[in-house]
Amino acid sequence: MNEFKPDYVGFVFAGKKRRVTPLQAAALAKKLDKSVMRVGVFVNEDVKRIDGTVRIAGLDAVQLHGDETAEVVKALRSLLPHGVRIWKAVRVCSSKSIQAALKLGADCLLLDSFSPAEYGGTGKTADFGLIKKAKLSVPFFLAGGLNAGNIMDAIREVSPLGVDISSGIETDGVKDRRKIKEIIEILKNNNLLEH
Repeated sequence: MNEFKPDYVGFVFAGKKRRVTPLQAAALAKKLDKSVMRVGVFVNEDVKRIDGTVRIAGLDAVQLHGDETAEVVKALRSLLPHGVRIWKAVRVCSSKSIQAALKLGADCLLLDSFSPAEYGGTGKTADFGLIKKAKLSVPFFLAGGLNAGNIMDAIREVSPLGVDISSGIETDGVKDRRKIKEIIEILKNNNLLEH
């Protein structure tokens, strides 16, 4: 990852595919350039476990990808070290889903595609029409099925603060160096990376 210097690197602490332990994430995080922010992805996890993982892995932000409530966000904020940001993923299925997420108290939203069976990582794109209709005044990241072929159209369409790419840089479920390089070059060539 240091070769390409993305703004953020995500560590998944949920599900089966891509999942790492807090100790594995800590070992990987130590190898990252200090300028790369470390994000932990959690789904309906206990707040004390999230806090423990943040401290072990040295995370800069947590991405809540489940059915977390405003109470969970508030409890988590009271536990986390100062400066650790809370992002809330929204599986965009209606304007109401976005509006409900705005009331949760997260620092940032991550707008993802909707799947009734999965909390994310489906490889499907989010509904850009619903996102545009929401006229968001808070910062948000865009996720869901982004790849080298559609990323610039998606960015132009909804103007996110950033993009979350996972399956779009994989081949057969494994991160693909060529695809990572291609995406990073597209973003750099369009002045969309902070580094």
